[in-house]
Amino acid sequence: MDIRRLSPTYSVSPQIAVEDIPAIAAAGFTTIICNRPDAEVPPSHQAAAIEAAAKDAGLQFVTIPVTHQGLNLDMVHAQKAAIEASSGPALAYCASGTRSSIVWSLAQAGEMDTDDIIAATTAAGYDLGGMRGQIDALAGS
Repeated sequence: MDIRRLSPTYSVSPQIAVEDIPAIAAAGFTTIICNRPDAEVPPSHQAAAIEAAAKDAGLQFVTIPVTHQGLNLDMVHAQKAAIEASSGPALAYCASGTRSSIVWSLAQAGEMDTDDIIAATTAAGYDLGGMRGQIDALAGS
C-alpha cells in the first residue's frame, strides 16, 4: 500500500484491497473514499467489497467514481463534502492516486492558495502544475 499525504486530513493511494483495511484503520483513517469506477477492477476490488471490509473495521466509506472524461463539479463538491464529514483523516484511492489528487485539488480551489495545492500534490508525487489555470478559475468563481 502506497499512502501519500496531501494534507493533515487527506491522503491518496493507488487501488487498495480488502486485506489493506486493517492497516488503513490502524493508521488512523476514519473514512475511505473510492474514486475508482467498478468497471476498471475485478469484483474482489470493486467498491462493494472494499466497503464491506471498511464498515466491518468501523470506517466510513464513500463512493465517488471519477473518470478522466467524466470529472465534473458535482464530483468535486461530493469529494469535499466527504472530507468535511469525516470524523478524522480520509484516504481516497483510484488506480494510481492521480484522480484522487485532482479532485482534491479542485475542491481546495479558493480554500488554499493554488501554489500550496500544487506543492502538496507535487510533494506526494503527482505533478498537477498543468491544472493551475483550472484551479485558479475555480478559485475565482
